[in-house]
Amino acid sequence: MTATAPPALASFERMLAAGRDGALLRFSLGNEYLKAGDAGRAATHLAQAVALDSRYTAAWKLYGKALAADGRDTEALAAWTQGIDVARAHGDKQAEKEMTVFARRVERAAEGRTTSALPAPSDPIAKVDPAATG
Repeated sequence: MTATAPPALASFERMLAAGRDGALLRFSLGNEYLKAGDAGRAATHLAQAVALDSRYTAAWKLYGKALAADGRDTEALAAWTQGIDVARAHGDKQAEKEMTVFARRVERAAEGRTTSALPAPSDPIAKVDPAATG
């Protein structure tokens, strides 16, 4: 973090340094880093958010966005696939629809580079380990 960090980002970093870790704080950090253009750092915090609360659909959605922004499309697809499963399980239709749209866009963009298809949401191969990301 630099001296020119946005005030919200600096505040969230201070909270984390003070030991006030949690899924919402990690989501907030990830969101701020993504807005600041640091997709890699955003993905690290969002991976921790979903590791702390695997039912946090908004975190899964933003985690996939951060991974895609960082050029990690395969991981983004896997994150969105897991997020879609979580959203379905909790009746979060809007998050399910949004992640499906994001995943399809990435899949379509990749069609020219590969012949792989978007894995089914219940495909265990599509699972991503948030703790291993970063």
